[in-house]
Amino acid sequence: MSTALLVGLGVAALVVLLLLAAAVHVLPEYERGVILRLGRIQPLKGPGLIVIVPVVDRLTRVNLRTQTYDIPPQDIITRDNVTVRVNAVTYFNVIDAIRSVLSIDDYRFGTQQIAQTTLRSILGQTALDDLLTKRDEVNQRLQQVIDSVTDPWGVKVTIVEVKDVILPEGMRRAMARQAESERDRRAKVIHALGEKEAATNLGEAAVVLEAHPAALQLRVLSTLLEVGSEQNSTIAFPIPMEFLRTLDPTRATAAGDGRPGAGPTVSAPAPVAPPPTAPPVAPPATAPPATAPPATAPPDVPPASAAA
Repeated sequence: MSTALLVGLGVAALVVLLLLAAAVHVLPEYERGVILRLGRIQPLKGPGLIVIVPVVDRLTRVNLRTQTYDIPPQDIITRDNVTVRVNAVTYFNVIDAIRSVLSIDDYRFGTQQIAQTTLRSILGQTALDDLLTKRDEVNQRLQQVIDSVTDPWGVKVTIVEVKDVILPEGMRRAMARQAESERDRRAKVIHALGEKEAATNLGEAAVVLEAHPAALQLRVLSTLLEVGSEQNSTIAFPIPMEFLRTLDPTRATAAGDGRPGAGPTVSAPAPVAPPPTAPPVAPPATAPPATAPPATAPPDVPPASAAA
């Protein structure tokens, strides 16, 4: 056998091995093979051992496992004009391998871009309070919108989660003050309700003790025991309630009242008739003043003649 023939056989064997390597493929359980034969789609292949026609067929492997994509942090203006920095994560998987190859050039890149733009759009229509307190509703809305866009590509978006919402420093301080004011308000409301309930219970206890004087005396003795057990210098002198009732005129009751602890009967004084009034006395008549007669000058007396 000539050397040229041996070389030819070796080359042919090598070509056969290369063709077999290109024709035979093993697909794992989580992959499917999409085959285009001369540009036309063929039935879906896999998993397991598959054989294609080299040069004629073009095989595309499609991963069916759930994939994740971290949406990078983005500055978003909410509906109430607050700038926040938000990042999120998206979980998606291929449910139709043929559509993921024929409908879009790169379903991974397309899903990532749709997730970013939808995040800005949805959060821009959401108020800050809803973004902080209704996170589940926001996540569900993001998932529905993104999934509706990627569904024609054979891609199912299963979960979209907003991870962090970073607020400006001034907004964080304002929210801290608001939370502190809310805690103070709740504390005051709880304290007021406690005071109201305590006052109601004290009123009911007062009614019960007033109806049972013996219980009141037992309460007084119990209080004295508590004061005496504290070993302090305070000396307590109990004052009978009957003594206090005698000092309070509003506690006086009628003689026939059988209530316990009723004070002595106080009779109202008889009304006193006013003294008779004397008839008015007419003022005495005044006499007109007497007029004195005008004084008359004595007659002129002639001077006495000189004695002769």
